[in-house]
Amino acid sequence: MAHFLDAFWKLISMMSLLFLALNWKELFLGHEEWSFLLEIILRTAIMFLAIIIGLRVLGKRGVKQLSIFELVVIIGLGSAAGDPMFNKDVGIISSILVFIVIIFLYSIVTFFIGRSQKFEKLVEGSPICLIRNGEFAIDNFKKENLGSDEFFAELRLKGVSQLGQVETAIEESSGEISVFYYEDKDVKYGLPIMPDSLKNLLKNIHQEGYYSCTFCGHTEHKPEGNAGNCPKCQKEEWVESSNRKRIN
Repeated sequence: MAHFLDAFWKLISMMSLLFLALNWKELFLGHEEWSFLLEIILRTAIMFLAIIIGLRVLGKRGVKQLSIFELVVIIGLGSAAGDPMFNKDVGIISSILVFIVIIFLYSIVTFFIGRSQKFEKLVEGSPICLIRNGEFAIDNFKKENLGSDEFFAELRLKGVSQLGQVETAIEESSGEISVFYYEDKDVKYGLPIMPDSLKNLLKNIHQEGYYSCTFCGHTEHKPEGNAGNCPKCQKEEWVESSNRKRIN
């Protein structure tokens, strides 16, 4: 016990010496003086106003619907505004000039976007169909960097529990998902997308019924026996389908 207490007090002593040896001014201020704090307040206020003015010039489209191009613009404005707020070596006029150039380039690009659909698709991309008639448009889905779990979560947030409820789902150029539903009388069997619904994968059918391919969502009636390969994607894992109606 005495040995433990001795080691404990040595540790306390070492921590106290380290605490006293710290350069607290450099820790909190770096190499700047206390007076620079007032300058930071002024710099931040100026750049804050510059951001508001810049976004006001860009308009609501630049804030509400962030395409890849517009995201680059917002990041550029943020980078130009951030450094001069606290970095003494970065002048405010230089950052304001960056703002002006970014807004000027944005205006030029949006001008050509409004004049040419080809240029618009080149810069912002185009909408792409991800679900057609209750099944994945698998060739299009592969082109998008979108995981199935992430996509299913998006659909669940829109009240979808199985793909047979969805006539068409489109990923817009902004990244949002637009969903067009079947009427209740037209809802068909489809791949269930609720959590844990894809855990019981089947390669052999033990009860006749409707089953969906877990990869592409293709759904068909199957008798008992070997499930076989999906005629659409050639995968061989199936799950029991659902014909549940969507709850509004």
